[in-house]
Amino acid sequence: MSTYAIGDLQGCHAEFVALLERLAFDPRRDRLWLAGDLINRGPDSLACLREVMALGDRAEVVLGNHDLHLLAVARGGAPQKRKDTLSGILDAPDRERILDWLQACPLLVRRPGSAQGETVMTHAGLLPQWSVAQAAGLAGEVEARLNGEQAGAFLERMYGNQPACWRDDLDGIERLRLIVNIFTRMRFIDAEGCLDFEAKEGLDSAPPGFAPWFQYPRDDDPWLIFGHWAALQGQTPGQRVRAEALDTGCVWGGTMTALDLESGERISVPSRQ
Repeated sequence: MSTYAIGDLQGCHAEFVALLERLAFDPRRDRLWLAGDLINRGPDSLACLREVMALGDRAEVVLGNHDLHLLAVARGGAPQKRKDTLSGILDAPDRERILDWLQACPLLVRRPGSAQGETVMTHAGLLPQWSVAQAAGLAGEVEARLNGEQAGAFLERMYGNQPACWRDDLDGIERLRLIVNIFTRMRFIDAEGCLDFEAKEGLDSAPPGFAPWFQYPRDDDPWLIFGHWAALQGQTPGQRVRAEALDTGCVWGGTMTALDLESGERISVPSRQ
């Protein structure tokens, strides 16, 4: 039995199938962790969703920013963006079943007691100022809202760059918005844990006073699995935590990468984009 964590699919269904074949993945014995952004930009987002959904409880998925964007478009009234490739999902006959499934996905998955110690997967990373237990609790606040009666109203107001600095006394939509941004959009932060939302490229694009979140130390030592940041090309230079970057830019012509959580081996297939 193996558990494989895979970075952002972003609608690259052919590569996803090729990677599963390369892994000799068997859902009767193996499990998948998917680090979010299953959809958008690539050619077949609908097929990616259906492929993952068919795996049932053999696949664990965390929400990424593109996944939340789909929900905001479909159920929060947000406009589509020029480069979106969401129409196949929005026009699908099983659209509501798919959206219900996606909306029930968490922001954080954790596995205690593995060979690597506690393993935590989120889409963008883990704020150094948060313990794993605190992060799990905060993720639960957003998940409860997404699955509650006020989900539509939350999706309407989810977007925004403020506030950018975490405080425990934040409340209401500002608290929920920042939790979402940390889990799904974080790249560069400052020493106080404030997020920068402008720089999206490699490490040399860091604004003055900011560094990648994984270059700040933590008080604990989880194994952190994340996607989101394709410009890293799967590398985490200067890391001061145990972090594995798995978005290797398949949708941009790079590769799609899986990490064997038991052995630590990485397996990749080339992009067809």
